[in-house]
Amino acid sequence: MDYRKKDIRNALLFISPWIIGFLVFTLYPILSSLYYSFCEYKVIKAPVFIGFKNYIDLFKDKSYLAALGNTVYMLIFGVPVTTMVAVAVSILLNNKHLHHAGIFRVVFFIPTLVPTIVACFLWIWMFQSGGIVNTVLGYFGISGPAWLSNSTWAKPAFIFYMIWTIGNAVIIYLAGLQDIDPSLYEAAEIDGAGFISQTISVTIPLLRSTILYNTVTLIIGVFQWFAEPLIITEGGPGNATLFYSLYLYQNAFRFFKMGYACAMGWILLLISLAIILVLFKVFKFGESDN
Repeated sequence: MDYRKKDIRNALLFISPWIIGFLVFTLYPILSSLYYSFCEYKVIKAPVFIGFKNYIDLFKDKSYLAALGNTVYMLIFGVPVTTMVAVAVSILLNNKHLHHAGIFRVVFFIPTLVPTIVACFLWIWMFQSGGIVNTVLGYFGISGPAWLSNSTWAKPAFIFYMIWTIGNAVIIYLAGLQDIDPSLYEAAEIDGAGFISQTISVTIPLLRSTILYNTVTLIIGVFQWFAEPLIITEGGPGNATLFYSLYLYQNAFRFFKMGYACAMGWILLLISLAIILVLFKVFKFGESDN
């Protein structure tokens, strides 16, 4: 018994740095933010408990509703489009008949290595009225819009940014594709299934868990979008690209409404949790395919 107590004591001593770090830098901030979400807290003054007022005021705040709507727009349009493009590119790059596949993989992965601030300035240069995108469209007789200064076209420009940075997802999809037994494709081919039929009946079902992982990661990334809209458009024009995290930051560090920002954070947590639970249900993650 003495040896067991000694082992427990030694184990606790070994993990005590992690326990202290978790309590001080993770658990305490989480609980504090929950308390502050029920307070009027302007940082320089002591928090004053006001109950659910912050949560009620949020849904009367037009800027908050705009930020929520913009983020939902990206979830409805940006995430599915980006996911479909990433899966399609991965399937093409995994094709054994593709020559120089390694070079193409590097090409698709390179954008993920570009620092965010550099990528943002590149996007400003490409999507301005006289930028390279409109120049290319002009060769086809299409008059391109003022992407980043037009409330209709600003969000599609950000969707193109999401697609441009699919490199990490492509690598993960390729790993999942290479884990699929080639004999399944051979059996499908013997049964007369073409490329599209094989993709629908073999590839997509067996890639389901990988698609779920990348989709959840992409959704979390959209909820955390901050640097990109701040640098490229500063949330404009007319709040068209004011995304959730950017508005949360503005409330916390520009308007010093820390309690209000904490309430936004907890609503974001609940929304994220709900979406992810729905995705797990839709994908039926972990269910046997027997």
